[in-house]
Amino acid sequence: MSDLFSGVPDPSPRLLLGCPLWAEPEWRGALYSSTADADERLHQYGQVFDAVEGNTTFYALPTLDTVRRWASLLPVGFRFCAKLPREVSHGDRLDLHHPELQRFFRHMAPLEQRLGPIWLQLPARFGPQHLEELPAFLDALPGDYRYAVEVRHPHFFLKDDRERRLNRLLHERGIERVMFDSRGLFASRHTDPATLDAQSRKPRLPVHAVALAEHPTVRFIAGLDNSQSLHWLEPWVAKCAQWLGEGRSPMVFMHTPDNRLAPQLARLFHARLAERLPDLPPMPDWPGELEQAYAPEQGGLF
Repeated sequence: MSDLFSGVPDPSPRLLLGCPLWAEPEWRGALYSSTADADERLHQYGQVFDAVEGNTTFYALPTLDTVRRWASLLPVGFRFCAKLPREVSHGDRLDLHHPELQRFFRHMAPLEQRLGPIWLQLPARFGPQHLEELPAFLDALPGDYRYAVEVRHPHFFLKDDRERRLNRLLHERGIERVMFDSRGLFASRHTDPATLDAQSRKPRLPVHAVALAEHPTVRFIAGLDNSQSLHWLEPWVAKCAQWLGEGRSPMVFMHTPDNRLAPQLARLFHARLAERLPDLPPMPDWPGELEQAYAPEQGGLF
């Protein structure tokens, strides 16, 4: 396996914390400096967080020049979890020969070790009866990267032989199963448009904490009240402490309905984990908050 890419294990266990995106302009003045443009936002995001969900690649691939620019703005230890294109994963069958699959790896290659784990999100109709398609597809993917699979068919959440077959198949290949926890979102009683829209679109499935390889991966979907979300987050705090103790490097991504509060929720999670693990490296200061702290006071003339 090439030393260039993310198939190389991290040198020591670490928490990889992130959000579902980095381009949110509403984060300026807090996470980002007040005048940060798109490139500066990505650079500042990478100064604070360790990973990001690359959901946009599910819908359309960025140009090579764009990905080269991203690579130049991100630290080497960063992890960009890009999704395989929907043309590959959401057709009648998993399509190893679709041109978009080859384009995906060509276009994302400049990220080098920053790319991965790469996510294969399977549609809700992909159930146990389709499981025989998965091994050949996964085994044919380039071996220089790590991968993770997200399933949404309810029969993979019954703790029976169908779920065990899926988990065994992934474990044998060192592939994670992405965990999706939307309990906080559906427990929310907010009736704002962002919450209602998220509740209409996000899956509502049982939550199974499964670590199959080095990077157990959690997508936590909260409501708008971050303090209320702690009720659903506390088990993940304990689980991440356990995984770190086992020598794993868990990846945790925080969502809120419009994602404006996602960085704050991530920081709250980190603070709770640090209470359990005093040696956990501190979360870096936020560029936008530093800017506010060191801004000259606007005094009067007299």
